[in-house]
Amino acid sequence: MTRFVIKRIIQSIPILIIISIISFSIIRMAPGDPVKVFITPQMTYEQIERTRTRLGLDKPIYIQYFYWIKNLLKGDLGYSFINYQPVIKLIKERIGPTIGLMGISMIISVILSIALGTISAVYKDKFLDKFISKVCYIGISIPSFWFAMMLIYTFSLKFKILPSLGMRSIGVKSTLDLIKHGIMPVIVLSFPNTSILTRYIRSNVIDEMDENYVDMLRSKGLNYKRILYVHILKNSLLPVITILGMNLPSLVSGAFITESIFGWPGMGRLGVGSIFNFDYPVIMAITMLSSVMLIVGNLVSDICYSIVDPRIKLIR
Repeated sequence: MTRFVIKRIIQSIPILIIISIISFSIIRMAPGDPVKVFITPQMTYEQIERTRTRLGLDKPIYIQYFYWIKNLLKGDLGYSFINYQPVIKLIKERIGPTIGLMGISMIISVILSIALGTISAVYKDKFLDKFISKVCYIGISIPSFWFAMMLIYTFSLKFKILPSLGMRSIGVKSTLDLIKHGIMPVIVLSFPNTSILTRYIRSNVIDEMDENYVDMLRSKGLNYKRILYVHILKNSLLPVITILGMNLPSLVSGAFITESIFGWPGMGRLGVGSIFNFDYPVIMAITMLSSVMLIVGNLVSDICYSIVDPRIKLIR
């Protein structure tokens, strides 16, 4: 296990380097100039150029990248062009809400999809199965931003049940208030993933129900519910672990959209604001951190797969 983890970490280093080079180049070559944020009508050309030099934007791209990598290896992510604060401080302030939102959404998705997928498979081609399937097709098809706006209109504007913006109400620090603010963002993030996982689990359970070992267990007199929950469901969940790892990118990108719409103070909202303001250090930090999260997520997925199914050995 330890050798496998170390090997995967070593293999991920070239991937991160390639991601950093591509991201750094695209950001620098994109239309727009962060120096414009600092320009005032009274500034002279010399003052504008001094600002560019102070931000380190007067050097060639490869020199800028070299200095960025050098500082990164020292644990220095630089300073935000807009907030004038260390990037690592901004990340620390925002990473907690983002991980909390993504983590809760993933847990809810897994629990609901297991229940709904199993029910849909047991009642195959019946009303309940058709109803769950239609809801899943809706969850897979509708855009997240549209779904978020509909929730805000329904529960915030029309019925005034839930708050529409932020993570807490001003001056309120109760857990109930935090839960109220998190309900709609969690629903928006978990609905598409729940729909996808439900369809996979339904398909896997139906395939497992037709296997010979199920007939053998039933011939031995085992209760069908025991066969379903102990044997069929366990074997059906193996591919789901891989699907969860593959869905991490969509969860991260979904967090960007969701946090922006609901004003959730996480990395997604910080990233979108940084993109519009050409805040290069923050954009690079969030890009690399998101890449690390995806690599770690896939590594955990592989490890969990080998734990659930002992027949699968990790390649050392």
